Amino acid sequence: MNSTFVTALSRALPTVGRSCQIRAPAFRLTRPFSSTPAILENAKEKTRQIEREILNTPAEKQPAQENASFSAITKMMQGEKVRPNQGVSRDYSRMAESLEAELINQPYADRSPPYHLHVYCHKHNTILTLTRPNGDPMLAKSCGHLGFRKSKRSGYEAAHQLASHVFGQIQERGFLLEIKRLEIIFRDFGQGREAFTKVLLGNEGKNIRGLVCRVTDSTRLKFGGSRSPRVRRLG
Repeated sequence: MNSTFVTALSRALPTVGRSCQIRAPAFRLTRPFSSTPAILENAKEKTRQIEREILNTPAEKQPAQENASFSAITKMMQGEKVRPNQGVSRDYSRMAESLEAELINQPYADRSPPYHLHVYCHKHNTILTLTRPNGDPMLAKSCGHLGFRKSKRSGYEAAHQLASHVFGQIQERGFLLEIKRLEIIFRDFGQGREAFTKVLLGNEGKNIRGLVCRVTDSTRLKFGGSRSPRVRRLG
C-alpha cells in the first residue's frame, strides 16, 4: 500500500490506523541475556527459607506481602519488639521480655556511677578523700591526723601509714557494703603516690582493689599563666 494513502487513512480513522502500525515483536522488548530477576528471586527465597529454619516457623505462616515488609531477623537487629504472632518463637519473646524487665528494674546493674577516692600527693603532705558519686565527702584524712608534724608529713612512711589507716576506716565504717565501684583519682607526684600504690596492691588493700574500676590522673597542668616562683638553690 502507498505510504501516503496509509497516512491519510490513519488520520481519518485512528482505530484502523493503529492495527496498521508496525509493532516490535515481544521478544525484542526483553533483554535476551538478562537473568537478574530470576537470580534475585532465588536468593530471596533461599534467605527466607534459612530464616524459617532458624526461627522454626512453617512456610505457610509467613505473611502474604513479605516482599514489602522487613524480615524477622532484620527487625531483631533493628531492636524492634517481635511478638509471637509475627513469626518468632515464644521462647525468644519470653527471653526478650525478661531481659527488658531486668533492665527496667536494675538500670545501673553493670554501669552504676562509681565512688571516688582522691589521692592528693603534695610534696609536703598526702591527703586522702573518699566521696560519693555526687561529690559528697564520706571520709577525709591526712598525715597530720596520724600525729606527723611539719616535714615528717611529706615522707614515704607517713603516706604508707595513712593509706593503711584509711583502708581500715573504710572497712570499719561499713562503706564496703555501699561501694560497688570505685574510681581512684591521683593528683601531683609526691612520695605519697608510690606509697599509696604499694598499700593498695598489698595485703591491706585486698578488699579495696577488687572494687577499683578506673584510675585517673588529675594533676594540674599550667599553660602559660602567672610566672612561677624561682627555683630554690641549696648551697
